[in-house]
Amino acid sequence: MKLLSQLINGLNAGSIYALIALGYTMVYGIAKMINFAHGDIIMVGAYVVWVAIAVLKLPVSVGLIIGVAACAVLGIFIEKVAYKPLRKAPPLAVLITAIGVSYFLQSASLLIFSSAKRTFPVSFDIPAITIGSLVVPGQTILILVVTSICMIALHLFINKTKAGSAMLAVSEDKDAAQLMGVNVNKTISMTFAIGSALAAVAGVLFASSYVYVYPTMGSLIGIKAFVAAVLGGIGSVPGAMLGGILLGLIESLSKTYLSTQLSNAIVFGILILVLLVRPSGLLGKSRTEKV
Repeated sequence: MKLLSQLINGLNAGSIYALIALGYTMVYGIAKMINFAHGDIIMVGAYVVWVAIAVLKLPVSVGLIIGVAACAVLGIFIEKVAYKPLRKAPPLAVLITAIGVSYFLQSASLLIFSSAKRTFPVSFDIPAITIGSLVVPGQTILILVVTSICMIALHLFINKTKAGSAMLAVSEDKDAAQLMGVNVNKTISMTFAIGSALAAVAGVLFASSYVYVYPTMGSLIGIKAFVAAVLGGIGSVPGAMLGGILLGLIESLSKTYLSTQLSNAIVFGILILVLLVRPSGLLGKSRTEKV
């Protein structure tokens, strides 16, 4: 029964990692860059919801909608201001810019909110489900349901809509897609908006579980989500989902049966082993580039 409890805990954390990893993998798959500011967008979404509900006293539903919308707009703004001018630049320049944007968001939040932890005003009072001696917390059920809905909706959007087809076309070949009438700039902006909106949802779920919101909350969880994206195969949406779930399970089981202090090292160690055996990740595709 202890094993089942830890598996449920792993699914709980892994679902949040998967949601965030989707943002990393979508941006990489289409824009061929790593948006290291993505983890801090999680923090921005949580703070926007905190301001809307705790400060402005808006209803919870309105605060959640504002948080998701604000992060979607922020994602578009970051892409237009920081990344679009560098599309033809060397990868190192884009990488440094992404790190700079990440530090800017953290520093701005520290100036505005200070480093103090704020009690997150959103809590979901959902009754737990008891199966024999196993108790599944209501919060865990909510996270699994919300993340499953988001992932299914994203999968249907990409594979069943015209906009999703445009995203797939741009991910394969930007120039060919543009010749076929696809608006590449609009498609990339839409990708940043969707990924950032998903990050906001993940930020709310994480903050409501942790109870607090603080400026550096997105750093570690963002890095772990990036690991999940690489583990599953960065650029692959199913890979991001699989990587997130596996990462959560590995982390939960290692904390319980091996060492709490070494759990992060174990996670990154397994990532290294996977990349040594399969550099493209579990579901990623190796591409041969012509020189």
